This record gives sequence, structure tokens and C-alpha cells, in this order.
Amino acid sequence: MSLPRRFLPSTAALIAFEAAARHGSATQAAAELNLTQGAVSRQIKALEEQLGVTLMTRQGRALGLTHAGARYAEDVREILTRLGKATLGLRTNPLGGALNLSILPAFGMHWLAPRLPDFGRAHPEVTVNLSTRLAPFDFGTQPFDAAIHFGREDWPGAHHMYLAPETVLAVCAPGHMNGPLQDHTLLHLETRPRGWDRWLRAKSIPQPKTPGMQFDQFSTMAQAAVHGLGIALLPTFVAEPYLESGTLELAAPDRQDSIGSYYLVWPQGRPETGALKAFRTWLSGIAAPHKAAPSPPEGQGDSPVQT
Repeated sequence: MSLPRRFLPSTAALIAFEAAARHGSATQAAAELNLTQGAVSRQIKALEEQLGVTLMTRQGRALGLTHAGARYAEDVREILTRLGKATLGLRTNPLGGALNLSILPAFGMHWLAPRLPDFGRAHPEVTVNLSTRLAPFDFGTQPFDAAIHFGREDWPGAHHMYLAPETVLAVCAPGHMNGPLQDHTLLHLETRPRGWDRWLRAKSIPQPKTPGMQFDQFSTMAQAAVHGLGIALLPTFVAEPYLESGTLELAAPDRQDSIGSYYLVWPQGRPETGALKAFRTWLSGIAAPHKAAPSPPEGQGDSPVQT
């Protein structure tokens, strides 16, 4: 149900309020907006009268935010940012549309990015904007049309389209392996604390004697392995470029399915844009050769968190 327009503040008032909230000064806000200080003050006063809420306190020339004003300023800033991005996208691509996509760092860099030129050639009218997010979020409060998700089909309020499984490899610097694997330092991902434990148990290899090092992203862990700091357990799409260049080699010959798969997710209950439909159709063609691997039994492996 749409809100009656009489309840909507003017864009000019919201812009003036956001600028004053950010600067803490009507004078500085006026300089930014090329207005007079009086015009900014009148816009803020009119906004407060329309809302029936005090948003700002005045102490001499300085402006402060009330508790309600601080919360409202955050919401207004987000709305104005989204409006600005939408306007810029329309101006730069008037015949097409923009797709704002949340990606995971490693998957986005090593799996998606190399394939995007193909999408660009097929759909030059669509502009794909990429931003990194590590954890699921509420599509209602974030400026994204879709996201890449790792784990299971468990993103609340979202449709899921299967993309690819995750298969992992144990890799190390050339010549690093000398002796049993468990005698070496193992490199761990913070969000996969039991990844090595699951891998070792599947191969009946004893646990290592040292706890190993932890990293927050696959890319930094791979670089640590390149420099001989230990053995890394990496997804194939991260490991293979290093293996092909010879900067890493296999520490063990076999592969193993990981604890989850990758999905494209988009919000339920929101009309799909032409850009999203085109992107989803294109991705389905890439994902078509794959079949989703079954989820491991409860209690095995790590929690399916994003990386």
C-alpha cells in the first residue's frame, strides 16, 4: 500500500536536513547546497513541523541531533544515496538498467569476474555494479537487487538459484611438502574453523601437532601458502590459477566436496527488473551443467557461512 503523498516530505527538505545533520552546521550545509543559511534553517523547521518531531537542537551556531533525528538522518541518507545511484544509472545507461549485485570476495573475483565480459557482450544495455558483503542481509534495507550466497538454500525471504558446488584442494608452495601432512602448519579460514578437521577425518589423517594460522579471506590465505607459511585448503576456483602458474602445488592429490554450494539469491515479493531477469537467465546457462551436491548430515563440517 502506497503512502499518501501529503505525508511525504519534500526532497529539498530532506536534502537540507541530511546535509545539516552531517555537518552539524546550517552554514556549512548551506555552502554545500549553494543556499543561504536561512533557507536551510527554514527547510529543517518545515520538516520538523510536518513530522511533528524535533530533529535537531540548536546551540548557538552548532546543530545537534536528537535521538529521533539521528535515526531519521541515517534513513534519509540511505534513501538519498539510493536515489542518487538510480539517477546516475539512468543517465549513464538510459536504454538499459543497472543491476546492483552483492558478491563474496573470492567467488566474485575468481569465478564470476572472468565470466562477466561474456554477459556484457550479450547484454550491453545492462550495467552490473558489484559490492562485497560477507554475510546475509535484509534486502529491504540494502540497495541490492541480488546477491551471491554460499551455504544452503537458507537466505530468509529470498529466491535461490543454484550456481556451483564448492570443491576444495590442499595446496602449498612448491617443495614445501617434506614428511606427513599432519607435521606441517595448516592455514585456516576464520569462517570455516572445522574445515581442516573434516578434510583430515575423511582421509583418516591424524590431526596436526600445531594449531596453525587463521585468515579472514581465501586470497590472503593463498598468499600465505605461496610464501611457504603452511598448507591451505582452497576452493578449486581459487587454487587453480596458482596451480597453473606453478606458484602453488598440490599437497594431496584428491579433491573433496565442501560444506555448501553457491547460489544467486534475490528478494521475494519484489518485481524483477529487466536487468535481473537478463542476468539470471545468463547465469542459469552457466550453472546448467552442474547438479547441486547434497548437504552433509547435520553436525558435520562447518556452519555454511559466506567467504
